[in-house]
Amino acid sequence: MTTAPHFTVAESAEDPAADVWFAEPAGFTAVPLDALLPAPDSPGADALCAALAPVLLAAPDEVARQQFIARFAQGQQLLGALREAGTVHCSIGLHRDDVDEAATSSIGRPLLSFLTVSWRATAVSPRAVTAARAVSQLDPQARIEYVELPCGPATFSETVLAPRAAGGLPQMPLVQFRAHLPHPDCKRLAVFTLSTTAVECREQYRAILRHIATLATFDNPLVPNTHGAP
Repeated sequence: MTTAPHFTVAESAEDPAADVWFAEPAGFTAVPLDALLPAPDSPGADALCAALAPVLLAAPDEVARQQFIARFAQGQQLLGALREAGTVHCSIGLHRDDVDEAATSSIGRPLLSFLTVSWRATAVSPRAVTAARAVSQLDPQARIEYVELPCGPATFSETVLAPRAAGGLPQMPLVQFRAHLPHPDCKRLAVFTLSTTAVECREQYRAILRHIATLATFDNPLVPNTHGAP
């Protein structure tokens, strides 16, 4: 018996200002950008303070409370930088490693990933040209692929980054998968980016991003079909 796929529709999918629709596989939890980055003295800021109040009250002492506030502020700075760069959606992925044959536990170690969807303004040109330009300046060693998706022409890119030793970050390579999807208005580009330090699982993460991009659409899928097609 074939089980029908199950989809949960997020509130943002019904936003009249939405420009792109996509489906995330299981294991991803959306980060509420608007709720975490409210305007000062707004109802959203009051709601955020009310939500954080119990957490602060539960802190064992003032030192722990101040550490939480500092970490939370750092998280807000990161999300703010993402939003300034055109990011409209981000989510954290948590999966179990069921590929590593060396794993001694049948449960598998946890794997973390980070998914973002961003908009980039582009020069007006045919969509196929825009898709090709999106990857033209990448490192020659980057993995690049041009495809035709249901939503139109697109390019996939894959790069491995190494953190700078002086940057204070853990010295772990980071693999980034990107899907570059030109919008039908030929003026902008939707970029889906999936990042993870689980470089050894790149084949599986590559498949995840391809699945997300294949289901993406610039036409509202929630609007009833008015053309009589089944």
